[in-house]
Parts: sequence; structure tokens; C-alpha cells
Amino acid sequence: MNAKASDPTNETSPNAFTGYGDFNQLNPLFARPGEATDFPLDQIPAGESLPETAYQIVHDESMLDGNARLNLATFVGTWMDDHAIKLYMESADKNMIDKDEYPQTAAIETRCWKMIARLWNAPDAENSIGTSTIGSSEACMLGGLALKRRWQLARRAAGKSTDKPNLVLSSAVQVCWEKFCNYWDVEARFVPISLEHKVLDGHDLEQYVDENTIGVVAIMGVTYTGMYEPVAEIAAALDRIQDKTGLDVKIHVDGASGGMIAPFLHTDLEWDFRVDRVVSISTSAHKYGLVYPGLGWVVWRTVGDLPEDLVFEVSYLGGTMPTFALNFSRPGAQVLLQYYLFLRLGWDGYRRVQQASHDVALYLSGEIAAISAFELWNDGSDIPVFAWQLKEGYTDKWNLYHLSERLRLKGWLIPAYPMPDDISDLVVQRIVVRNGFSRNLAESLVIDIKEAVEYLDRLETPIPAEGQVTSFTH
Repeated sequence: MNAKASDPTNETSPNAFTGYGDFNQLNPLFARPGEATDFPLDQIPAGESLPETAYQIVHDESMLDGNARLNLATFVGTWMDDHAIKLYMESADKNMIDKDEYPQTAAIETRCWKMIARLWNAPDAENSIGTSTIGSSEACMLGGLALKRRWQLARRAAGKSTDKPNLVLSSAVQVCWEKFCNYWDVEARFVPISLEHKVLDGHDLEQYVDENTIGVVAIMGVTYTGMYEPVAEIAAALDRIQDKTGLDVKIHVDGASGGMIAPFLHTDLEWDFRVDRVVSISTSAHKYGLVYPGLGWVVWRTVGDLPEDLVFEVSYLGGTMPTFALNFSRPGAQVLLQYYLFLRLGWDGYRRVQQASHDVALYLSGEIAAISAFELWNDGSDIPVFAWQLKEGYTDKWNLYHLSERLRLKGWLIPAYPMPDDISDLVVQRIVVRNGFSRNLAESLVIDIKEAVEYLDRLETPIPAEGQVTSFTH
């Protein structure tokens, strides 16, 4: 054998190592440095690695996450079409706050919230005002801040104290409202839900509203169960309170999910700006707006409903712009994705997509209601979300936490969790049907639920319940 040709240190040898390029060709992917050795987990490595190696490691770790299509716990969208993904990649570098550099993206943002203002029946969309946000949590924060500032301005004009603002909400409210009250020193007054009043419906509202109430939050799609809170009934209760006390309390509608369902599937339901007391509405575009996370929208009925002193004029990169936001730099790509979907689907396309999810939810709730172990809390006829409970006295061998764990073995993420205070001894399970969850997948889920129940029913002794924790995801 020719010694020169077999010498790996000889640069003329076909096996000579002359750098990472040759090393990559010579060695299998998973045997090269970084794949065959460990990276530190909680500190920056001392040296660099091949981009292919870094990619593969991150890719492989992310495989340990659940399958998003089988995650029936989250409201957040997990599917967009190939054109949207292409647009996303093309616009990933756009900074929404930099309106001087990206004026067309800024113009598209304005088009989108005006479209949404019209969708929500604003009396005059040109005299409305809105903005995109990082998800509906920021949108809710901005809506709450506007309510607080309006109340403060009115109290100061009347020479009254602004020391003790409060906000009235359902006990089943999303956690972002608890954060708002905590962060901005507002007393949260929770109206408890009950078996008789499953949502905030105006019942006993006069016990919670007083001169320090900055507003009432109505939820279009309660996180725990998916049920709508009747905005018109809440407004009617506030009308009666004003007749008796003179207090004029406004409503912010948290339409995180229902804000993009009701306009297409429940067109006759008056929940939006058709209700005079509603001054602002927020929604989560990355839920039933069908956009990847994270994007939200908030719109005020009129420019006058957003106090001027909350809006900043900011000089940035050669321009001056008004801004009302908690975040500064943030992605512009999702705004373009929202505009793409508005153009791609139109009103009828959105209606058909939402109807498909609605139909699957009703199918699933009907199948689950037919299983003798369960009793529905609601059937998914509002947003495509429903919850059920274990029938009282059905079994002492297992509970819904055990069923959730059993379904996870098949890849399904279906949370079990306690309801809010006053009925916290009641545990429910909830399914969220999103775009991309087909009827075929739903049929497979029903089979797996029935098999899991049959397995649990065959147990001869109770499963230990120690250490069980809620798997509820807001």
C-alpha cells in the first residue's frame, strides 16, 4: 500500500483533514464534535461550533416538546399555510415600532385595526383608534389602563380622591387581568361563578360596583370553559345601577377568543360596540385570528375613549410617531400575517374556517356527553371550547386527572383542573378545538377517550391521588 497515500496528515491524501469542511464530509453527523460530546447547558460555550451542529442540537431538543396538533389545552394557533410561512420568513426582521423605517407595515397595521373596528360594529371606524399588541394580554393591559385613566381624570375634575380604584370581573377571568390589577394597583373585585351563574351575567352586580369602579370586564369566551359572558345583560345591569346611583360604569370586552368567532358565527349576538357601554374591545390574533403567536389587537370606540395623556409622541430614527404600548421593539411579521389572512380568507373564508372548528367541537362534546362517566359543563356552542366533569358518584377508583394522564400516553394534552373559588372542589376537563384539528383526528380522540375510560373502569382498587396537580393552562 502506498504510504504517502495512506498518511492522513499528508495534504494530498484523500483522507487528509484540512478543516471543518473536510471533517464534516468524513464523519457521520452524530459523531462530530458537539453531537458526540456535551455542550454546557447553562453557560455560553467557550468556542464556536458548526451551524449545522448547533441547529441539530436545538432541533433535537425541541423534539422533546409535545405535538402541537395534539395539544387541546392551548388556545394558541399552531398552523398556518405555506404562503404565510414564506411571508413570515421574508418579514422576520421588521420592527413594528420603527414606523419611519417600515412605513408600509405601519400603514398595514392601521388597515388591520380599522377592519377589526368595522368587524366589531364601531359606529365610525374612521373615528376609532386601535393598535396591535404582543398578544391579548398586552391588549387587556392597555384597555384596563385606559379605563383607569378615564376614571382618574373624571374624579380629579370633580375634586374627588383617586386612591382606591377597583375593577369588577368574573372569578373565572384570565390571569392577565389579575396581573393588571396587581401591577397597576387596582383592587380586583371578583364576582364568583356558581352552578346557577356559570359566567358573569349581571347577577348581584350592584354589590360590587361603587364610585371607585373604573369598569367591568366582560369575557367573550371564558378561559375555563369557553362560554360567552352576556355583554348586553351586563350592560343592562349597569344601566339599572346608573338609574339608582348615577354611576356611569363602562365595559371593556375581553374578546381574546370570541372576538374573532362571534362576528362570523353569532352575527345577531350584541356583544360589541353595538352595546353603548362598551368602550374598548381586545382580541388575541394568535388564537382564532389564526395567526402564529404573538399578536393581539385592541380598539376603542372613539378617539375620545383613549385618554390623550396615555399616548406618547416618540422621536425615533428620524421620525416622530404616536405610540400607546407597553412594549417598544416588537415583531412586525405577525401584523403582515394578519393582513394576509384578511385578504386570503375574507369574511366568508373566516366564517367557514371558524364553522369547521365549531362543528368539530359540537361533535366531540356530543360524543363525550354520551359516555356514561361524564356530564357536560357546556357544549362548545359559543367558541369551539367545552368542558365536562365526572358524574357525581360514578367511581371512587379514578378521577379526571388520571384520565388526563392516561390520554397523555397517546400524545393528547387535555387538561384537568379545578374551577375557581366557591366551586373549586369541582374538577373539569376542557378541549379547545383550533384550526387544523380535523374531524378525523376528533374521531381518533373519541376512541382513545373511550378506551382510557374502559381501562380505568376495570381497575380493582383506587389509583393513588397523592401529588396530583392541575395541568390547567390559561
